[in-house]
Amino acid sequence: MTAEIIEISRLALHDQVAARLRTMLVEGHIAPGAKLNERELCLQLRVSRTPLREAIKLLAAEGLVDLLPNRGAVAVKLTENDVVDTFEVLAMLEGMSGELAAKRITDEQLAEVRAMHYEMMACFTRRDLSGYYRLNARIHTAINEAAGNPVLANTYRSINARVQSLRFRTNQDEAKWKHAVEEHEQMIQALAARDAPAMRKVLVAHLIRKRDTVLALLRAGEIYPQAHEAS
Repeated sequence: MTAEIIEISRLALHDQVAARLRTMLVEGHIAPGAKLNERELCLQLRVSRTPLREAIKLLAAEGLVDLLPNRGAVAVKLTENDVVDTFEVLAMLEGMSGELAAKRITDEQLAEVRAMHYEMMACFTRRDLSGYYRLNARIHTAINEAAGNPVLANTYRSINARVQSLRFRTNQDEAKWKHAVEEHEQMIQALAARDAPAMRKVLVAHLIRKRDTVLALLRAGEIYPQAHEAS
């Protein structure tokens, strides 16, 4: 029994550290291209190196961190070509997820997505970008899961992880954020109507708009400041 308790505690700590690091990476507290300084992160997160390293391995598997020879763990930093290629695939996956979800979503799943949408709208009203993004990501995941295709869900999750931090930054412009909210309203309407073509259309358009915003920010030098070591 004691061994089981210790193991559960260790796993819980690992998950907590991964969750905190994930937020730091997505919200840019660790700059893209920056080396993850284990000593400083241990002090900041108040954990030993073992759970930190386990968390870093998990985030590397998710695509948020690159493990480089002689450099260690580095926050992922994508080129313009990476962005174009990734969003091209994501748009197809999101469109397929939306189409299938509109056909297969249960009343319970739809109610949960609606509830998250209302919470997200409250964050938008308060201009709570961090809270808004967390709910936004959960909504996209819920739609993906409602599609009822585990292969699609796993593929989407692994590819989307690498652009999470870029998606977060696309709503820092007020007009673009408002437009994203309007597209989410359209998603809810399409889901409720079980309108598969409309759902595919709005999700593909949503991703293409995100891609174009990310590329504009990249070219303007507003996404990737000079990398520094994470602290």
